Amino acid sequence: MKLTEEMLKQIITEVVGKMSGDTKVSAPTPGMDGDKPLNLIEKGNSPAGTNPKEVVVALPPGFGITPTKTIIDIPHSRVLAEVAAGIEEEGLTARFVKNYQTADVAFLAHSAAQLSGSGIGIGILSRGTSVIHQKDLAPLQNLELFPQAPLIEAQTFRAMGKNAAKYAKGENPSPVPVKNDPMARPRYQGLAALLHNKEVEFLNPEKKVVEVVQG
Repeated sequence: MKLTEEMLKQIITEVVGKMSGDTKVSAPTPGMDGDKPLNLIEKGNSPAGTNPKEVVVALPPGFGITPTKTIIDIPHSRVLAEVAAGIEEEGLTARFVKNYQTADVAFLAHSAAQLSGSGIGIGILSRGTSVIHQKDLAPLQNLELFPQAPLIEAQTFRAMGKNAAKYAKGENPSPVPVKNDPMARPRYQGLAALLHNKEVEFLNPEKKVVEVVQG
């Protein structure tokens, strides 16, 4: 019998579920409608920002389309709601873009920082891997890295937004606490590879970075 991608994904998901039965997604933040389906509307090519009170959040082109949740099933709508809430709590504004040219989180975040009026940006992959970046750093340098998507919970995205806003204000915040689980990589490696394959299907090097808003 030939295994299709969907069959393989289902098998991996079942195995992951059995091996990580204690993994829980935190409850939604009270008052936030972050679990509704995500509908991102493209507004055209994204200009370089001039507002020093903005943080640009760059997403890969398949974000919210397939998959629609992170690797631990946090809806993408909630991911963006939490990040935006964290930024707004510091008195700044979030601006969202989709980058059709890369599925590398470092370059995604770096492109966000370059477009941001504050010089600070965030890159978030569909599976949850994230980076906070600054425009004058090299792409493979960063302010904060969140490499293990299975350990990034909803409250982490909110804290990520808060710290990005603090950097934009010239502050030097303590890094967001990140869990460390040596078994997370082997448990989720197969599923992460499948999600990455889905991510790159949407890339289009002929298309520029576009600004998006939630519909």
